[in-house]
Amino acid sequence: MTSSDIVCNKIHFRHDPKWSRRLGPVEGGGLLLCVACLIEMIDDEDIASVRKSFALSSVSGVLKCSPGALRELLQQDHRVCLHFTAKLLGMLQTAEDPVTLEKVDQVLVQLLLELQSELSFRFVLDEIHKQLSEQLSVKHFLPTFSFLGNLIKAAPTVSQSLVTHYVPLLDRLCSALLFPDEALKGAVVYVWLQLLGAPGGSAAQSLPSAVRDRVCNVLLKTLANASSPQLLRYCVGLLSQLVHLADAVSVLMNSLSCQVMCDENEDILANNSQSLSQNQDQQPPDHCLLPLILKKLLLSGDENLQVTSAKCIASVLVHSPSQYSAPFINADVPEFLFDRLACSSNEVLLWSAYSCLLLLTEEPLFFSQCHSVYGMESLVRSLKESLQLTNLEVPKQGLLLLREILERQPASVRLFPSGAGFVAVSEVLVGGVSSSCLLVATQAASVTSALFRLDHQSRPVQYEAIIKLIEAITNRFVNLTLPSPTAKRSVSSGRMKRSDPSSQALRSERFLLQALVCFQSACRLAEECASDPVLKENTFTAPYKHSGAQDSLESLCQCLLRCCDAVWIPTVIRMCERAPSAPILQNFYSILSSQFILLPTLMPAFANKLASSGFYRLAVEHKGLLCAGNRSPNLNASCCGFLQKLSMCLLSQSDLPSGSHQHDLKEVENLLLHNLPSLCYRLSEWPSVLCEYQGPQAPKYCLVIMLHLALQQGDRLLPDQIVFSNVVWLLRSVQEQGCVLPHSVLRSALYLLALTQDKSPSLDGASLNCISKALSSCQSFSSLYFHHPALIHFMCRYPELAEKFAALVLELWLTKEQDTNTGPTPVMRHLLKLVDEKVAGFHLCLQPDTQEEKESRADERSDQKTDTETMELLSVMEKYPAVILTLLDMVCTREAPLAERVLGVLEVLLGGQRDYNINLCTKLRPALLQALQRVSVVNTDHGFEQEYSAQAVNSLPLVLKLLCVTQASDPPSSPHYNNMEGVHFKLLYHVSNIAGRLKPTKTESLLPAISYLYCCLSLSPAHCTDRAVSMLLSNSGLMDQLQTVFSSSSSSSSAPSLSPSACPPLALLCCCHLLLSSLITLQHVHSTEVRKSITWSLDTAVQRLLTQKRNTDSLLLISYLRLLQALLDTDLASEVVCLTSGPGLVGLRPLGVEDGALYPLGSRGAQCLSIALSGLLLQKHELLLRASVNCLSSLLGFLQRKSPATAKHVVCQPWSRFLLHSLLSSGKSCLLHPAILRFIILLLQDSGTPVLREPDLLQVMEAVERRGVKELSKEAEQALRLLLTQIQSRDLLPREEHKQKVKNMIEELGEPDESCRRSQSHNVLHVGDVPLCLSDFVL
Repeated sequence: MTSSDIVCNKIHFRHDPKWSRRLGPVEGGGLLLCVACLIEMIDDEDIASVRKSFALSSVSGVLKCSPGALRELLQQDHRVCLHFTAKLLGMLQTAEDPVTLEKVDQVLVQLLLELQSELSFRFVLDEIHKQLSEQLSVKHFLPTFSFLGNLIKAAPTVSQSLVTHYVPLLDRLCSALLFPDEALKGAVVYVWLQLLGAPGGSAAQSLPSAVRDRVCNVLLKTLANASSPQLLRYCVGLLSQLVHLADAVSVLMNSLSCQVMCDENEDILANNSQSLSQNQDQQPPDHCLLPLILKKLLLSGDENLQVTSAKCIASVLVHSPSQYSAPFINADVPEFLFDRLACSSNEVLLWSAYSCLLLLTEEPLFFSQCHSVYGMESLVRSLKESLQLTNLEVPKQGLLLLREILERQPASVRLFPSGAGFVAVSEVLVGGVSSSCLLVATQAASVTSALFRLDHQSRPVQYEAIIKLIEAITNRFVNLTLPSPTAKRSVSSGRMKRSDPSSQALRSERFLLQALVCFQSACRLAEECASDPVLKENTFTAPYKHSGAQDSLESLCQCLLRCCDAVWIPTVIRMCERAPSAPILQNFYSILSSQFILLPTLMPAFANKLASSGFYRLAVEHKGLLCAGNRSPNLNASCCGFLQKLSMCLLSQSDLPSGSHQHDLKEVENLLLHNLPSLCYRLSEWPSVLCEYQGPQAPKYCLVIMLHLALQQGDRLLPDQIVFSNVVWLLRSVQEQGCVLPHSVLRSALYLLALTQDKSPSLDGASLNCISKALSSCQSFSSLYFHHPALIHFMCRYPELAEKFAALVLELWLTKEQDTNTGPTPVMRHLLKLVDEKVAGFHLCLQPDTQEEKESRADERSDQKTDTETMELLSVMEKYPAVILTLLDMVCTREAPLAERVLGVLEVLLGGQRDYNINLCTKLRPALLQALQRVSVVNTDHGFEQEYSAQAVNSLPLVLKLLCVTQASDPPSSPHYNNMEGVHFKLLYHVSNIAGRLKPTKTESLLPAISYLYCCLSLSPAHCTDRAVSMLLSNSGLMDQLQTVFSSSSSSSSAPSLSPSACPPLALLCCCHLLLSSLITLQHVHSTEVRKSITWSLDTAVQRLLTQKRNTDSLLLISYLRLLQALLDTDLASEVVCLTSGPGLVGLRPLGVEDGALYPLGSRGAQCLSIALSGLLLQKHELLLRASVNCLSSLLGFLQRKSPATAKHVVCQPWSRFLLHSLLSSGKSCLLHPAILRFIILLLQDSGTPVLREPDLLQVMEAVERRGVKELSKEAEQALRLLLTQIQSRDLLPREEHKQKVKNMIEELGEPDESCRRSQSHNVLHVGDVPLCLSDFVL
């Protein structure tokens, strides 16, 4: 026998061996156990407690190491088993050694678990109940209660037996809680804790209500007076079990403080807990006790107790927040919960406190007692800390609490009286929105939407903080996971599992939805602030903040628009094109609608962008997809609101006439307001709706208006052919039903017809009659007009429409064009300023320009637009030539500004479109003749001297100008040049008569008349002009008119002090010179009879060329030279002009032989004129150079005919050599000019070699070789060929090599090309208002 055997040597010999067993192998020294010895040892008082404790310890080891061994021994006789159990239970009452008691407790529990016998459990419970019944006091039952608690914990089935069969024992346990010993109370509470906390909760549910109620009452008493930590812990644990039972909660909350007398022994709590206990004693007698107890626990220094207390509060409130919240609020529990939030970082405590407060917010008393105001700072501080925790459920719960407070807070009590509090909350929410967890960000966005209530805004409103919140939410969009294409297919087939919260795409969608709600709240807040002058101006903002616009309502509105345009719109479109969501789209369209209210000045550009980006199509498709069949009424209302605001904004910026603008807007607004909700059709269904013969017409009108506005921005909702045919059908059906289209709908229908006509079949007669009737029904066609070239094409395409409306459309087109060229309106200037300085179409950042640069850009845009619109009109005239006659009629019958604009268009037409000018000019001349005849008839009655009709007087210069343009644009192949008969001669006749009868001061008409006469004579071949010259020279009025102009010019030259109004305009004087030169030349050719001559001062002309050329305009010098050339070609003896001379030219009388031969020029005059011409040759003006050479050639020819010696003397003067040297030294570009080459030829012809030397000729040839013959112009080639021929014929270069060079150059030049010379001679160059026929300046 070993020292560890469980036997007693003194008595073991008398025990039956069946009660003994060797545990383990004999040879291994196994433990010997004798049950009889063990029982006797326990029962023997003489055996020391240490020995008993050792034996029990050994038994415990046997039960652990050898399961079943002891059970086999005891099961031999159940009486022995029960006796052994009874002895152990007795030791719990008699043993005093704590170690022994612990061993007894341990062995009893192990034994009963080993036996697993219901009989044993019943026996134990019976024994305990018996012991309690026999004892008057429970003083020594601490070990028994501890054992019972451990037994229930180890064998949960015992709990069910207790509550069903041992109710008296439970009553005894309740009574035991009244015993003053806290250790014993702790043991009893421990029993109840294990009993009610048994797995499954069946014991708690089966507990008799009377017992349960008694437990609740005695527990509150015990908890209220508990001072030991263990008792507190057990009581709180039991309380946490009871509060899960609704009936128990009812009992607990109905226990008043007057029913329980609290002990004052609370030394174990902190000092603040002691003060709370004292305050608790002072509460009214009917105050609920449980909230006071839990409040006391919240103030304890033990975080576990604080957590459990918070959980208990939450568990109580869960049962009925409306019933149980008031006692907790009256006990100021919210205040202490907020304090816990402010000073704790325990995740469980924070979550529990958040949960309690969340439940308490359901009671209005929570807010009326200002607990929300008191705890806001603590809540914000704790949220800021909780966002740093790894357990993201904590900040989610805290954000949920904050949202409930913000949503339930009464408007009369402000949460943020100062800006600092609002900024602090916004900073926390920025952190929440930026959280890596999308669920937290979603919750933070939800809180933000509640924060954007108007009554939550501080004074002044913290717009900058709001902007930061919006930008933070916007920045989260970058990380959103959009639905995959497979998700889209699942949506379409109805298989998408939206209930799967783990889906990242679904989380992204939920965040987007909540973000849209938040953004919409921000828009609503901005609208409310804009309607309140105090909030709009932010009156209480610090002065230093007013300098920047970061904290203003305007900056908030711009932020909303910028974020909406740059991020929100693209994100929502990408999300919904894969998986359309009605809630998302509802908020999305509401947000878009809000933008039209916040920044109305920027909405035209924003509306244009939306419409051109397909938002009509988007909204219509969403309505048809999600709202048909009365589904999603909120989305339908949102879409309708957006479409209405978009349409009204686009319509308000249309070019409607001012008179009908407001009426049309109101008409369209009412149409859309009442009919959009019923239009839940997809675009593919629109044609069938438009073609319905029956049914209301108003919905169709809405479709037409939306088709118009979308097409106006480039979005073709339906194919052009379908739109065209449907609109025609609608017009016919409306007329057949006897209805009249509303004005605005008719305008939209006209726009659609015009814009879709190109890809549509031509209209038949019935359709045209219907359209014409509809347009005629409008009182003022201008109210239907829209400024688009398609309208002109549409009206001019069909003669039936052109007859009635073409003139009106053309007039409105030109009038509108003039209006648009007057510069930007104040509104447009404001928009341009915003674009340049702020948002630039929501994404541009431009450097500010100077005012001059901005005006320059505006002018460039205006010019480009003018050119574009003019070209559009030209294309119409090219396609429909009848338009030209309509425009010509407008020149004669419309007011001056419009007629001048028409003239400008016709000038561009005649001057630029060479491919159809032959027929064009042929058609224009009869119309112009009629116009002139009409003017002549009118003037016959009133006289040209009277201003009888402003309209007629203003039309005359325009008709004459157009006639000049027609004449100048007539191509060389025109029969007009070969036949001065018919309409051409009649035109010339009428123009000459008009020119002769006009007052000299009517230069606006006189100038184009003289110009036309000059062009007719110069452009026609000489052999075709005999009748024309005869008719003009016989017109005494015309000759008098020319004389008046020349006389006025001479007077102004001799008397510079005369007023400018007394002097003829420069252009008129030039044209008169040119006309007179043509008359002189052609009269000399045809020997036409002259009835009246013109007096002209030759002396004045030469002196002007000699001494005043620097102060004389180049154009006037050119006209003088052309006239002198014509006079010199006729040897100064033309019958058309009577020349006057003076001593400065011919000297004193009597005249010498040479002066007489050269009269009226004289030898001195010839020298002066040659010197003047030589000086003009040094000018770099092209036409002036040509005119000078031609005039010099005519002068030398005149001198050769009249006085050859004088001619040679003039050419051989030293200045001729100096002039030639200057020209040869001016560079090869000047040296090879055709005029310079002609000048050299003149020197060769009239002087021989004295002036020109061999090096001079070689220099010219070298310049030709360097440049190359092929690089010369045709005119230069002809001049060079003539020069080389002169050199070759006169043998001016005797060396053979030079002769060979000359010969080679002549061969390389080839034969002269006369066709180029003829084509150039028929061109007209306009210099200002003066036409110059290049045939007069051919060298």
